[in-house]
Amino acid sequence: MKRAMDLVLSLAALLLLSPLMLATAAAVALESGRPVLFVQPRVGRCGREFGMFKFRSMVKNAAAIGPHYTGSNDARVTRVGRFIRRTSLDELPQLINVLRGDMSLVGPRPDLPAQRCDYSEADWRERCSVRPGITGLAQARLRSQATPAQRLALDLQYVRECGLALDLRILGWTLARLGGRGSN
Repeated sequence: MKRAMDLVLSLAALLLLSPLMLATAAAVALESGRPVLFVQPRVGRCGREFGMFKFRSMVKNAAAIGPHYTGSNDARVTRVGRFIRRTSLDELPQLINVLRGDMSLVGPRPDLPAQRCDYSEADWRERCSVRPGITGLAQARLRSQATPAQRLALDLQYVRECGLALDLRILGWTLARLGGRGSN
């Protein structure tokens, strides 16, 4: 049932949001050229690596000139990049990852392979037992303000309690946050 919901909702979202996605791609291309998509290796279900799509929000050689994380005033982030990150437009290409089966609409956010060392073996295995998501319990409740410990606790809570009802609540909370109406 979850996979069917992922397919229907991500396909509908891609169709509805395609004008916005084309405008975002054009803005990225006009400011800093091509490519407009950034593909980053991430870890998915059962520890399988995949390429996660995002609109490029940083200069082209960002990975070569800085760390894998981004600070609040990172000079590598472009002007358009700051806007698409603040509005989460950079995440929209992940709908393609959902259609491909790499991701789900809801689940723990996929980590970089290098982040595996941040977890105990048991936590990593449990976290990777489900498909990662475009949004998750940590993002819906705390957005990017979650500490690593809070994020892990919420990710593991999701894995232990996951179900269609929780997914629908998380999608609702996420949409409310994006709309500026808070987290509940």
